[in-house]
Amino acid sequence: MTAIDTMPLNGRTQRPVRLSRLGFGGAPLGNLYRKIEDDVAQATLDAAWDAGIRYFDTAPQYGLGRSEMRMAQALRRFDLSEVTLSTKVGRLLLDCAPEEVTPEAFVDVPQKRIVFDFTHDGIMRSFEDSIARLGTDRIDMLFLHDLDAGTHGQAGEDENFRQLFGEGGYRALSDLRDAGRISAIGAGVNAWQVCERLLGEAEFDGFLLAGRYTLLEQTALDSFLPLCERRDVGIILGGPYNSGILATGAVEGARYDYAPAPEAVLDRVRRIEAVCAAHGVPLIAVALQFPLAHGAVKTVIPGASGPREVRRNVEILQTPVPSALWSDLKGEGLIRADAPVPREVSDAA
Repeated sequence: MTAIDTMPLNGRTQRPVRLSRLGFGGAPLGNLYRKIEDDVAQATLDAAWDAGIRYFDTAPQYGLGRSEMRMAQALRRFDLSEVTLSTKVGRLLLDCAPEEVTPEAFVDVPQKRIVFDFTHDGIMRSFEDSIARLGTDRIDMLFLHDLDAGTHGQAGEDENFRQLFGEGGYRALSDLRDAGRISAIGAGVNAWQVCERLLGEAEFDGFLLAGRYTLLEQTALDSFLPLCERRDVGIILGGPYNSGILATGAVEGARYDYAPAPEAVLDRVRRIEAVCAAHGVPLIAVALQFPLAHGAVKTVIPGASGPREVRRNVEILQTPVPSALWSDLKGEGLIRADAPVPREVSDAA
């Protein structure tokens, strides 16, 4: 297929970041929930490249460095002048005894443990460690990773902010951007509220927001997304399937927000599925296309653990969705009345 349309993250940076409309989320490459063999990981990255995807995101957390190292192999094959690459800072990976390994949701990981550090030195060390694992000094976007209360509790979030703005963490990000070593700074989190708090403290170029603006969740419309539009802050939307349920549907064992879906969520998804079925459109296609209708959302990055999933994501992004489907979702109160929705090609002509 032809290359996916590109769009800028913002207009402030010296080198505006270009994003393919569909990006590649690197968490599965770190063996999220299950092991992926190296040859499958590389075939998955090649499938993304062949499909025209040019934005790739990873993080030290993903497999305790395994995702970044697997990404490095692919970057040696790709044309780096066409790649947009992001990784994250705030988690240091330290050597440890076997019983101290912190795999979180990842399996078959290197013998490392995680230490959070949002100070100047912590940010710089995290950045340099990622440079070494990725095998390239060309990182376009650097995101503060999981500094929010959902990960640390409110006291922990406050401490992270103290380190960031009181111990030079933000200065490290700003200096890296000013020196041209990166093009954009932001945060990669699972909560929009902490992004709004960050914007109250300093300038950021964009945020990687996972799972918080989807068919199931639109509270970000209250204040955060309008603020992003006013401030020219771009959103990279991760987790469009809310950890899986908007891809699988309300099946037994469906996951929502990294855990088994509660009955209220299962019921809501069943109702959304019924509307999709009435229009002959797969739920997964509606879920992937919905967030891209908002002006602040610049790209969407579903994960993929194999070449077939990459090709499926490309296919469903191009699946026609009739305007009547969106109207029915709003009419039944399944998405907010003020949520922007995609237009059919015939509508836009």
